[in-house]
Amino acid sequence: MKRSTTVLSAAIGLGIAAAMTAVPASAAPAITGSQTATQSVRSSYAGSAAEEAGNKAFFDAVMKSAQAKAAKSPGLQTVTVTYDPSRAPSFASQIAASAQIWNSSVRNVQLRAGSNADFSYYEGNDSRGSYASTDGHGRGYIFLDYRQNQQYNSTRVTAHETGHVLGLPDHYSGPCSELMSGGGPGTSCQNTRPNSAESSRVNQLWANGLSAFKKDDKGVFTTVR
Repeated sequence: MKRSTTVLSAAIGLGIAAAMTAVPASAAPAITGSQTATQSVRSSYAGSAAEEAGNKAFFDAVMKSAQAKAAKSPGLQTVTVTYDPSRAPSFASQIAASAQIWNSSVRNVQLRAGSNADFSYYEGNDSRGSYASTDGHGRGYIFLDYRQNQQYNSTRVTAHETGHVLGLPDHYSGPCSELMSGGGPGTSCQNTRPNSAESSRVNQLWANGLSAFKKDDKGVFTTVR
């Protein structure tokens, strides 16, 4: 499959070139005038290779949101990323399975359903397929497309998109054993789990715990690289 990637960026954002397309009405609230300086990133299940910057932006936004809440719990070693599955009821079992898969595969970050979520799941129809999206301010979502989830292993689709939340880029040329190869291996691929390299990468990205982000002199969280 070929799906295009859309990156919408304001001049004060990451400086990524913009190509504007509509967001499914069922997927997210409309952008208001007060949000014109935000950035929205969407990455498809098997789209172009140009979405790496968008995937990183989603990861950074979700990590900042999770870290800000985790900062209220001194001594915490494992960061919890909270998700809201309520807007994708048709995929409740796949979302739960995806969280279990990732939670059993990594140790430095855990996924948990709950309120005050760092990101949400939505469902509906979209010609671009399934994707992960964020406005760059810690409010993100994963959109699960009906048609694509009928064509591909639905748990694989969900776990793949959730991998972007945890910081992994797409690698469409990879084998079926790589979760982030997405739709590259074709519809026959039934693997729903990350391989050891992917799990290790997520653990590495989240290994710094609360030190992964620090506050500047204005109290704003900034990335430590």
